[in-house]
Amino acid sequence: MAPGPRRVAAASRRAGGGGANRLLPEDRAVHDWYRFVLSFPPHLVREYLGRFAVGRGGTVLDPFCGTGTVLVECAKRGVASIGLEPNPMARFASSVKLDWAPSPEGLLAHARRVGRRAAAALRAEGLEDAARPHPAERARTRLRTLPEAAESLLLAGSISPLPLHKALVLLDSLCALDDPRYRGHERLALAKVLTTSVGNLHFGPEVGVGPAKPDAAVISAWMDAVRSMAEDLGAVGGRRPPAGRVLAGDARRAGEALEPASVSAVITSPPYPNEKDYTRATRLESVLLGFVRDRRELRALKQGLVRSNTRNVYAGDDDERWVADHPEIQRLARAIERRRAALGKTSGFERLYPRVTRLYFGGMARHLAALRPALRPGARLAYVVGEQASYLRVLIRTGTLLAGIARSLGYEVEGLDLFRMRRATATRTELREEVLVLRWPGA
Repeated sequence: MAPGPRRVAAASRRAGGGGANRLLPEDRAVHDWYRFVLSFPPHLVREYLGRFAVGRGGTVLDPFCGTGTVLVECAKRGVASIGLEPNPMARFASSVKLDWAPSPEGLLAHARRVGRRAAAALRAEGLEDAARPHPAERARTRLRTLPEAAESLLLAGSISPLPLHKALVLLDSLCALDDPRYRGHERLALAKVLTTSVGNLHFGPEVGVGPAKPDAAVISAWMDAVRSMAEDLGAVGGRRPPAGRVLAGDARRAGEALEPASVSAVITSPPYPNEKDYTRATRLESVLLGFVRDRRELRALKQGLVRSNTRNVYAGDDDERWVADHPEIQRLARAIERRRAALGKTSGFERLYPRVTRLYFGGMARHLAALRPALRPGARLAYVVGEQASYLRVLIRTGTLLAGIARSLGYEVEGLDLFRMRRATATRTELREEVLVLRWPGA
């Protein structure tokens, strides 16, 4: 019998309520170089590293690596880690955040050279980096644009023409003065400012487009981000973190990328079953930095993800077979379909809701099954998951359902820890966000 739910303690309580998911000031270094708005917080990782007693001889896996919160926190504590991530922008961010080798002084000096070159190029075109009330009146050049195939991937209005032009000029300078020692950090700094101060995006929890900025300072914002990185590199004292690797991989095939019995703990936050297209959160920077160039590459990216929304369901998907005999999942899917019919909802997306539910839990079952050979006997696992009501307001108790799937695959369920309560976007009802704690006893 699994123990009853417990509340995650320490910094989560100190942050309080919705603040439990925020980045604490003392955690800003390195983590804040670039992160998803929905990233889970470093203090939660610390809590489970301590609870699982993961020391320097252990290896922690994050099979849904994202922007590297688990890996960075492991590096700060001297623990080896591995991340799996199919999204190339997120994988790049995680890799850069594990690279503490650059000289802070060297990074700043190189960035200043790049900034001066980019500013001179703008001045030659009759432009300045500082935002102007009527910037188009001063331009003496045709503004640069993205290739049509790349531009079609962006959310309409996600970046205004002049800030886009400035960002492309800065990218040209980065290429012209390329230095492999600083390449990743400088480009990651640009990715950060594209989403925070240059573009028109807002993050709600879902990403959307806010009021347009006719102009924005790009070079100075980028320099501020690089300067912050340099300060953090100085703070870690030039130390190289322990072995930390980020692999391109689909969590549903985790065993193919990992050595047998190599993982002593898993700490992760998989996607939740909802209507959030997680690739939209990184779309602007993915396109501008060249990680996704056309719809074929975007489709390939999405096909490497656990199916959690109707925008990444494909005809050949068959993960639902993993839960074909799971009565609770099947009852849930039927309840969503009955609700759809009762409400008279007939759109293609709405008709997919029951199937997405089966595909999501089937994909997670496939992941947990594939992971078993890589786990050491006694390995403990923490999955941050949340209840959902995205599909026609039918409650999906994600943690409870995943616990049942894990038990059927031979895992021991230690409990569901309450991390925080959050309000559903549509209904404003309170939903639980939990940490499902498992133990792998061995084959």
